[in-house]
Amino acid sequence: MIDDPIKTLIDIPRVHGAERGQHVAVSFEGRDLTYAELDRRSDQVAAALQGLGVKPGDRIAWLGRPSEAWYEIFFGVAKARACFAPINSRLAVPEIAFILKDSGADVFFVTPEFFDCIPTVAEYAGRPIRVVAVGGEHPAFESYAALRDAAPAPRLETPQATDDVLQLYTSGTTGLPKGVRLTNANYAAFLALRHQVEGFAYGADDTVLILMPMFHVAGTNISFSGLAAGGRIVLQAEFVPSRVLETIAVERVAHSFLAPVMINALLQTPGVETTDFSSLKTVSYGASPISEAVLAKATETFGCGFIQFYGMTETTGAGTTLAPSEHRGELMRACGRPWATLETRIADEAGHEVAVGDIGEIEIRGPIVMAGYWNRPEATAETIRPDGWLRTGDAGYMNAEGFFFVHDRVKDMIVSGGENVYPAEVENAILGCPGVADAAVIGVPDERWGEAVKAIVVAAPGANPAPADIIAYARQRIAGFKAPKTVDFIDALPRNPSGKVLRRELRKPYWEGRDRKVG
Repeated sequence: MIDDPIKTLIDIPRVHGAERGQHVAVSFEGRDLTYAELDRRSDQVAAALQGLGVKPGDRIAWLGRPSEAWYEIFFGVAKARACFAPINSRLAVPEIAFILKDSGADVFFVTPEFFDCIPTVAEYAGRPIRVVAVGGEHPAFESYAALRDAAPAPRLETPQATDDVLQLYTSGTTGLPKGVRLTNANYAAFLALRHQVEGFAYGADDTVLILMPMFHVAGTNISFSGLAAGGRIVLQAEFVPSRVLETIAVERVAHSFLAPVMINALLQTPGVETTDFSSLKTVSYGASPISEAVLAKATETFGCGFIQFYGMTETTGAGTTLAPSEHRGELMRACGRPWATLETRIADEAGHEVAVGDIGEIEIRGPIVMAGYWNRPEATAETIRPDGWLRTGDAGYMNAEGFFFVHDRVKDMIVSGGENVYPAEVENAILGCPGVADAAVIGVPDERWGEAVKAIVVAAPGANPAPADIIAYARQRIAGFKAPKTVDFIDALPRNPSGKVLRRELRKPYWEGRDRKVG
């Protein structure tokens, strides 16, 4: 076991601030934040929050475009033993207002893009909200820089393992968003486990490109891994494919995490064939399914190791991993094997483990499982069994070698003529078809079969694929009953911020006016 001085998240600025203070921690739009500055400024944030009356366990909210200030504030909140609660900046105003009210946060850091909606959001919260402007000035809000720089020395708190340190809200695809409580103990386990994942123990000289949103566990975790190693984070607030390609080459990026939709977009960006990817050591991916065709092309184009991460916000992003050396043959469809010290199984509805090869629900148990949902004891009990197994909601199976394969979300399963069809398996069979850029599969009403498989396809630029050709292509790769019966075309698939296709939006017009939303 590696003796790493970074045991908890707040060790990151303290240890590296003392040992490599002049090294750059975060680069953002031409500005560099050193480890010494990160340590000092996060101390100031902690002191400022304490001066505002923030107590251990209080929630501190953030809304807006990420910058180096995100890291200053996160570590400052952690040093004050409070809990940071970033809000999805792509939500509608009523959804933002709901999360702010639900979090109980009385201090709200906001960037200029959201200044106009704050009065409405704060009024809905129904309590006094202290709004702090980050990266801009507003006459009614406090200035972050002024508040930080005027702070006295902090009363440094000793973090407790049970303290909630980060509260990330689920996307709300199946109901109202729920706050996932991640503790110091969860992240202590994550920081220790990263050394045992091939390709994930970044180096102090590595540059790590952050492209995922900082209200998503992939954005936070890849950041924490890079910073824990003492490396340099290059943060981009928006995903612009041409700019990403340029950044990888110019900044000599060693590691990044990309959602599959991002990988697909980069592969279709002009200039990708001539981009210098020689600095890349690994590209991690996850958050939604990836097709074998896209993965194979990406591996050839980028020329680096690929790491698949399968996990959830509720498991601190951890679960299983498919290492670079395991990206071969049928394993290209797998999500890997469990992280060290974690237990993973396939279970039936009653919580009994099923036989190797049988499909059931993927469940995870270990020190990375969340403390629960914020103020949602019933939802917590539905998700975490009494014996600690967390139900992921994903259907899959395990093969004889212990590799796990994800079929799809349990609730997205299509039942056609009594046969179970998992959309991700069908999508994997369609993607790679000439003329197809993107695809999603849903069940639509069928008088004979109950539900029929329909493909919703985005055509590649300049292409006009025929539905019959797409269906035939799929039937060559999967059983006939799984192949789509019909194909519709769309300009772009609706997705949530993590890249997951919003199938409920695609299903809606086909099930309009029906009492049941399944066949």
